[in-house]
Amino acid sequence: MTLSSTSTQNTRSTPTATLPSGSTRAPWRDWLALVLLMFPVLLVAVDNTALTFALPAIASSLETTGVQLLWIVDAYPLVLAGLLVAMGSLGDRIGRRRLLLIGSVGFAAVSAATAFAPSAEWLIAGRAALGFFGAMLMPSTLSLIRNIFPDPNRRRLAVAIWAAGFSGGAALGPIFGGWLVEHFWWGAILLVAVPIMLPLLAFGPVFIPESKDPRPGRLDVPSIALSLMVMVPVVYGIKELATEGLGAVPAALIAFGLAMGFVFVRRQQRLASPLLDMSLFGNRVFSTAITANVLALFSFNGFILFLAQHLQLLDGMTPSAAGVAMIPALVATVVAGLAVVPLVRKVRPGFVVAGGLALSATGYGIVVFGDHASGPVLLLAALLILALGVGAAETISNDLILSAVPAEKSGAAAAISETGYEVGSLLGTAVLGSILTASYQHNLRFPAELEESSPEGAVHQAGETLAGAMELAASLPAPLGDALRGAARVAFDSGVHITAAIALVLMAGAAALTAVVLRKIPTAD
Repeated sequence: MTLSSTSTQNTRSTPTATLPSGSTRAPWRDWLALVLLMFPVLLVAVDNTALTFALPAIASSLETTGVQLLWIVDAYPLVLAGLLVAMGSLGDRIGRRRLLLIGSVGFAAVSAATAFAPSAEWLIAGRAALGFFGAMLMPSTLSLIRNIFPDPNRRRLAVAIWAAGFSGGAALGPIFGGWLVEHFWWGAILLVAVPIMLPLLAFGPVFIPESKDPRPGRLDVPSIALSLMVMVPVVYGIKELATEGLGAVPAALIAFGLAMGFVFVRRQQRLASPLLDMSLFGNRVFSTAITANVLALFSFNGFILFLAQHLQLLDGMTPSAAGVAMIPALVATVVAGLAVVPLVRKVRPGFVVAGGLALSATGYGIVVFGDHASGPVLLLAALLILALGVGAAETISNDLILSAVPAEKSGAAAAISETGYEVGSLLGTAVLGSILTASYQHNLRFPAELEESSPEGAVHQAGETLAGAMELAASLPAPLGDALRGAARVAFDSGVHITAAIALVLMAGAAALTAVVLRKIPTAD
């Protein structure tokens, strides 16, 4: 080994981050930088799920359709997922801290404007704009952590905190959102982004070190367009397929998106400086860990989507009470994410990830075989088990993603990891949400006398969403209102059973795949 290579190895293992000037940072500055990076992580994670608990209030206030409700949730992660890799590449060029600060200002400004949206269309557009600026935030955080904490042990703990913040924020979203909706109005969920971003904007330039690629390639604009042309048609096609049934339009949309995906991959393979380094997926550890991330978030966000409506509309909880009921799951997610850091010194990481996915499958199994009519206890117990699994799987899979690739490719790995987060969140709401909506609409059976005594528009709205049915039932005489509530409960729960069964199969399969593929990875010690 040459002196030069020895020096490089020692630099990478030093416990303090090395600045461009060659000076070292005090450890407390590194951890303070991590604290500041957690503000955008928490905000993006909270924003993914907080609005879910506000859906009943939004549906009533803006008179939305079922498809509009799904787009209100999905517009944000759809744009976010489509642009994460592009923004990660942009951060390599202009500086990851600089991109983080630009995104923070834009996110806060758009949040303030969207909070007062007068229509569903306005809210959907605002959520898409938030996805644009949110895409500037997320690629920077994990890659900056990789730069600030080059020592593997300190990095593993930092990644655990990062993952706990993301998964904990996803669980905190409904709690926070429920409290705001009950005490203020649904727009307050968006408005709080402004004060949350202030600490980062005030202290980030001082305590977060800048990092960028010293030799970045050219940013390929056609690849950015292609990435969006993959995501949007496929997700929209899934929505149409689930709500309208098999037809030429959804089939054509999905086929077009998949075709664009093929073109995108081929283009990346030909480019000297690809937007997405496809060679990373040739690493089995990397690709399997990405898959685990996607499915963990898929299961979690899909569960939150129907749980939020079930607790409020069927179990009669207020938004804040439903949020408080989910606090044990929030705590479990964070605790599990931190607890597995020392665990991987004794248990192989692949088995820890597989165990987390198996816990997620167990949570969905409780939903599939349980009796929802007995009250919210069963669903909340299932959420607790699911949260434990997600917290464990996310932390270790992210560490495997960063450690599976060379140090010079850690930025690309971070962008792909975060894209996996958003794709999982997006598919959880798009796929499971669309199936849930379609099942509800298909299985709802109105009382015979309802259509004769109620306005046509109100009946149509009740057939579109559970919130519409509950609102109409509240305006009807007791016998007829109770009959409509019972019919809506049966229809909604039938959809919950179907979506839970699908998620159960996916999680069980992912757990088995992970255990087999990652079984040879040694313990951290």
